[in-house]
Amino acid sequence: MRFSLQRETLLKPLAQVVNVVERRQTLPVLANLLVQVQDGQLSLTGTDLEVEMVSRRAVEDAQDGETTIPARKLFDIVRALPDGSKVVISQSGDKITVQAGRSRFSLSSLPAGDFPSVDEVEATDRIAVPEAALKELIERTAFAMAQQDVRYYLNGLLFDLGDTRLRCVATDGHRLALCETTLETPVQTKRQIILPRKGVTELQRLLEGGDKTLELELGRNHLRVKRDDVTFTSKLIDGRFPDYEAVIPIGADREVTIDRELLRAALQRVAILSNEKYRGVRLEVSPGTVRINAHNPEQEEAHEEVEADTKVDELAVGFNVNYLLDALTALRGEQVILKLRDANSSALVREAADERSRHVVMPLRL
Repeated sequence: MRFSLQRETLLKPLAQVVNVVERRQTLPVLANLLVQVQDGQLSLTGTDLEVEMVSRRAVEDAQDGETTIPARKLFDIVRALPDGSKVVISQSGDKITVQAGRSRFSLSSLPAGDFPSVDEVEATDRIAVPEAALKELIERTAFAMAQQDVRYYLNGLLFDLGDTRLRCVATDGHRLALCETTLETPVQTKRQIILPRKGVTELQRLLEGGDKTLELELGRNHLRVKRDDVTFTSKLIDGRFPDYEAVIPIGADREVTIDRELLRAALQRVAILSNEKYRGVRLEVSPGTVRINAHNPEQEEAHEEVEADTKVDELAVGFNVNYLLDALTALRGEQVILKLRDANSSALVREAADERSRHVVMPLRL
């Protein structure tokens, strides 16, 4: 096996696949990338048996063959080479030689036959989604996923497919983030799948936006995302996501319309003196204004007042300030609407001009 490529052209596919490879491995071959050259096409594959990433590039001076190369070492070597270098990678026996100008590195390899392949995805559904839309869905929701929760189905992102819409939902039990997009072609069957946290992280890193269209293949246990230069496959979480629509407050009829950036800045300042453990802030709403208060065990206090378009009077609700800030950061519009009910009910936060993205934040007793 042999091929050559410009450093920058090789670095991008390496960066795409190397993050999938775990630093601590049960099988030695899982620390390697599967490198295949066939008909002038280079294919790089990394996997941790849960997530698999395959990146493809056209190469010059190619000689067909396949092997596995230590992932981190190869990536670090190529990254450390000077810009504009021409990298030549060749195989002789069980040794891999990486050459660029006067630099020469010899790496050990393992047989390609030892490299595990992810099960073939038997696609039950195929849908086309604009890459920019999928990127936006994940960016606006993924932060609300649980981390290592015993309710394992919360440690991932829900993809909810129905009719002509795709919805992404994440919740950790204290807050919920939802965003949806319209599909050009209707879905054959309504379906819910849960993509695990690592799959979400790698997919988010992979997506570039732009006007390309991705193909999503949904199998019984896998999700596969195809783009012309890369294929991403992840196992799914086998579990049932809670009925998230029941969490979205319906009777929250007390509205506050407020400048998103002003509210965010005020919350960030008040958060400095909030209780480090509970991160609680108190929102007091009265006609035309929202007052934000925080205090901590050291008897320190912070008070902010922000103008708002509201007729609500004498309503005070406590929240975890981090959850409110996360929701406001994920939203895009200049104006946001807070829908409130009473001191013991969740708040609904959304953009004033767009209902595609919604956030629910549970109240905090202060």
